[in-house]
Amino acid sequence: MKIHSPKNKTDKGQRGFTLIEMCIAMVVMMVAALASSSLFVFSMRNNVGGSERALAMAVAQQQLEQIRSVSFEDATLNVATNTSTVRSGARNYTVQRVVADEINLDNSPKQLRRITITVTPQAAAGPNWTRTSVVLVTLRSTLARGSYAVSQ
Repeated sequence: MKIHSPKNKTDKGQRGFTLIEMCIAMVVMMVAALASSSLFVFSMRNNVGGSERALAMAVAQQQLEQIRSVSFEDATLNVATNTSTVRSGARNYTVQRVVADEINLDNSPKQLRRITITVTPQAAAGPNWTRTSVVLVTLRSTLARGSYAVSQ
């Protein structure tokens, strides 16, 4: 008696993956995973920069409120440029306050001052672009009637 062993006949629809196809698929998945992880790192750094700017904005608003609380004749509003260091939370900030007189088109003085507050986070962990400055500009006038109206 003759024993027949079945021959390995494979239909074209039942063929498996080869080792090369599996390696190519793994490389494609690895490239996709690395791309998404680099996006994750970028978004984390961007969020850190956003929080730095938000904290710097809070410091600038605090400085502006201090200026709003004094009278127009106070020495705080004398024409000058002041630079100081402020600590808020666990961070240090450089605050530059510029007070300048406003003048009319005919060079006559107004009873109006332009106040520019620039707040820059000092050296912290992270790249330089996360330490961008925040600038607030406001105008302050006297409560008395004066020549602060714009004349042409």
